[in-house]
Amino acid sequence: MTGLFHFVTRLRVWLALIMLCAPMPLAAQDASFAPGWQIDAQSSQLRFQSVKNVTKVESSTFAAFSGALDADGTLSLHVFLDSVDTKIDLRNVRMRFLLFETFRFPEAVITAKINPADLADLPTLRRKTVHLTYTLDLHGVQKQLETDVAVTMVDDATVVVSSTVPVVIATDDFGLSDGVQKLQEAANVVIIPSGTISFDLTLKRNGGAAPAAPATEAPAAEAPVAEAPVAEATAGTAAQQTPAVTALEPTGDLDLAACKGRFEILSRSGNINFHSGSARLQPDSSALLDSVADIIGRCPGLNIEVSGHTDGDGSPSANQYLSQQRAKAVVRYLVKKGLGADRFTATGYGEDKPLFANDTPEHKSRNRRIEFALVQP
Repeated sequence: MTGLFHFVTRLRVWLALIMLCAPMPLAAQDASFAPGWQIDAQSSQLRFQSVKNVTKVESSTFAAFSGALDADGTLSLHVFLDSVDTKIDLRNVRMRFLLFETFRFPEAVITAKINPADLADLPTLRRKTVHLTYTLDLHGVQKQLETDVAVTMVDDATVVVSSTVPVVIATDDFGLSDGVQKLQEAANVVIIPSGTISFDLTLKRNGGAAPAAPATEAPAAEAPVAEAPVAEATAGTAAQQTPAVTALEPTGDLDLAACKGRFEILSRSGNINFHSGSARLQPDSSALLDSVADIIGRCPGLNIEVSGHTDGDGSPSANQYLSQQRAKAVVRYLVKKGLGADRFTATGYGEDKPLFANDTPEHKSRNRRIEFALVQP
């Protein structure tokens, strides 16, 4: 009996040690999410849907995003908007420059605080629905929103968080209505001013193998398209990467159609601003002009007309002169970026080519613009 007693005692000690050394499931470690979790982008999906011409539903994705759940329950998700993937090259460019204006707002950020107690029974239930209050920072606007998410424990080191229903995002709530209008004009379609987001996010416990970079699917462009690189996340924090490098772009130089399409889109984007009545560029113009310089640099051998346009206020001669000087100011900026001056023609059209009647402040603002076009040989 004494031997049996000692054996049972040793067995209990070994079992206790095994339990202490075994990895604890989500939310079971001292009521926290220690040691932290990372979003595994390769096995995650982030989708959004939009509707045009009343009935046509289009589904797109983002190729690059990163995020983490810290030990204290802070959840963060960084979506790199340049990585929008509609499967069509020029549509991607429209979304980046006209809707999201990624040269100004390169990422959307979602943050939330999760109470570990809400998931304390997940190891037993394996799957449960929880109510989530979160903050969405998109296009310079922050709003608090709510939704239900399904949380599934795959194993002790893997959890999947999924939308239970699509999350509706109204474009007007985030200052995107002007972008929607520009998209409609560029594509000659009618777009419902809201979209829906759905997601399946796989979280991996920190301490194991680092999640692999996502396998980016290239959009349907004639030229080969580079994959969107994703930086490796450090423990407990979202990966930090430069959003500009996430754009799904054809590799190398652009062909004629791609260049022409991009110049048409850039001409609609606006965001090249001058001081009132002056040809002096405002500092916030640099973001778009730097993108313009990059695109022109990938269109070697092509010459570009930079044209200035004004509204109808003032005399025609003064407007023509001002528009000419503004076009020259843009050319000077681009030449300073290393582009050859002989590739540009600066033209001022004054008020001769309005997009709209000069009858409202909004229409006048749209008429004051800089356009880019290929100069035919």
